Amino acid sequence: MVINSIDLMYSKLPNLVLGFHGCNEKTFHNVIYEHNHLKQSENDYDWLGHGIYFWEQGYERALRWAITRYGEDARVVGAVLDLGLCLNLTDIRSTVALQKVYPLFYEMCRIRGEELPCNKKGRSDTDLLLRNLDCAVIEQLHDLRKLQGEEAYDSVRGVFVEGKPAFPGSAIAKKTHIQICIVNPNCIKGYFNPIMPVDSYRIP
Repeated sequence: MVINSIDLMYSKLPNLVLGFHGCNEKTFHNVIYEHNHLKQSENDYDWLGHGIYFWEQGYERALRWAITRYGEDARVVGAVLDLGLCLNLTDIRSTVALQKVYPLFYEMCRIRGEELPCNKKGRSDTDLLLRNLDCAVIEQLHDLRKLQGEEAYDSVRGVFVEGKPAFPGSAIAKKTHIQICIVNPNCIKGYFNPIMPVDSYRIP
């Protein structure tokens, strides 16, 4: 039995999902009306590596983030996403892949005399908002697959427990969300302007 073949078979997520990206008015206009792609993020602290970020089914989360950053200029872009071959961090196959690549990354840092990146809280008292280590290890996995001639991941998906407890004593955090990082822009099948529901009808 070839493990890599099974991994490939079940790492492709078959359903389209809706993603939401918080932005400002200029970016919103550029994407919705000028039909340009959102720009890829390439920060060292990106939670899921480099790519285009969305909250899965998370319009309100995207809006709140945009308001915090842009104030009255906040907007949200919706997108229809095909995750393709996904490094799905809700699946043990993906977390094991990261576990295996970490020692290689650690040794490379040691040989180069570089300090190992670490995740940091940033402006938060509780959450690790700067994910430098996670980002570096995920990027190392992408590079290793390319070096070995393996099919590249189209996307990365992860669940993040964030924020204070939803109620006293709870293990459920207020800001827990699913984040998607699109590595392959062709996974984005279309952008849209989210609309308000029609009040006289139920939402199916």
